[in-house]
Amino acid sequence: MAALPLDRAPDARPGRRGRRTAWAAQAALLPMALTVLLVYLGTVLWSIRISTTSSKIFPKSDFVGLEQYVRLFETERWLVSLHNLAIFGVLFVAACLVLGFLLAVFIDQKVKGEDLLRTVFLYPYAMSFVATGLIWQWMLNPELGIQATLRAWGWSEASFDWIVRQDRVIYTVVIAAAWQASGLVMAILLAGLRGVDPEQWSAARLEGIPRWRYYLHIVLPQLAPAFGTCFVLLAVGVVKVFDAVVSMTGGGPGTASEVPAKFIMDNLFTRANVGLASAASTVMLLTVLALLAPWMYWRHQTSRRNAGGH
Repeated sequence: MAALPLDRAPDARPGRRGRRTAWAAQAALLPMALTVLLVYLGTVLWSIRISTTSSKIFPKSDFVGLEQYVRLFETERWLVSLHNLAIFGVLFVAACLVLGFLLAVFIDQKVKGEDLLRTVFLYPYAMSFVATGLIWQWMLNPELGIQATLRAWGWSEASFDWIVRQDRVIYTVVIAAAWQASGLVMAILLAGLRGVDPEQWSAARLEGIPRWRYYLHIVLPQLAPAFGTCFVLLAVGVVKVFDAVVSMTGGGPGTASEVPAKFIMDNLFTRANVGLASAASTVMLLTVLALLAPWMYWRHQTSRRNAGGH
């Protein structure tokens, strides 16, 4: 068999160089992969294991099955925190989606100062939840904030003391959190709106379709992926809510604004009940997975359909 010409021999080098580059990239990612497996996944598994023990101040190696979970759901404070989380979650997600969509539609009208308005609406999201909580705590304080201002202006009977009322305090947390997160929803939905073909509005206008019907029946269906992303981000934020509650109300009055994350932290560091705190954190982990799994499945199915269409 005839040998290959000498000028053809170097052709194999790019393949070897590509393989070396791929191996180098994988080696560079190895420390991060080990960190995820050993630190993150390891601590998750450790927490689940501790939740099946009778650990108090220090971890124990005994096994008590689901005893901590039974005790958890017999604890009134935990049940109150779940009730508060449900109220907060429904109102917070709904408020952010509605306000974010309205802000996105407003900015999408090519208003003057669009860049400034985008910055102003998105700026609260750049703040920490602690700062947001403190700001709204001052604003809602009956002696310093909105109520005191209204009375100083002459409305002597004005009352806005929700933050000190057990039946209303959770709604103040919703107001503060929605004020902060609506800007993120606005930014995501605005990007989706900019992807809608403007010719559709021209055709709708020729047909005499009012603007509200155009957004309801034409635009909203096209924004379904953006709304799905917003919903998942907001829902995960609901499960993790902690800073805003601690800085605004401290979980009070009493336990009126208690949330699961605060319950976990209090049992872990203040009440020295590691087993119960681990059981509660495992329940919240399963909640997050239950929220993410349908979204990830939907994204996977959508990607497969799009790939099949091509």
